[in-house]
Amino acid sequence: MSAFLSFVVVFAASLIGACVIVGFYALGTRLLAVAGRALFVEPAEFTDAITVITPEEAAKAQKKADKARRKNPLGEGQKRAALAGAYACFVLCGLGVLYGLYLIIPYFHA
Repeated sequence: MSAFLSFVVVFAASLIGACVIVGFYALGTRLLAVAGRALFVEPAEFTDAITVITPEEAAKAQKKADKARRKNPLGEGQKRAALAGAYACFVLCGLGVLYGLYLIIPYFHA
């Protein structure tokens, strides 16, 4: 196999693998939101740093997430199925990363 063809194979595999992992992560995040478990991260306090979000904005975002959670039209079984699907997507992301590491690490024989 020529060097250029090897490069093309590695490039294609990397691009497809990255797209699959990012796609599963995005789908998992979406399923979490559908299940009523919207991601909300409290703003961190850093010294000597610019505050990106004020406490008032954080409270407003939390209130909006709570309102969306109450308005969710899905039944409890559908929410549980969405949550299980989200966890399955995150597990697939982790397995994809571990498989990539498995492919890379054995070749580090100096």
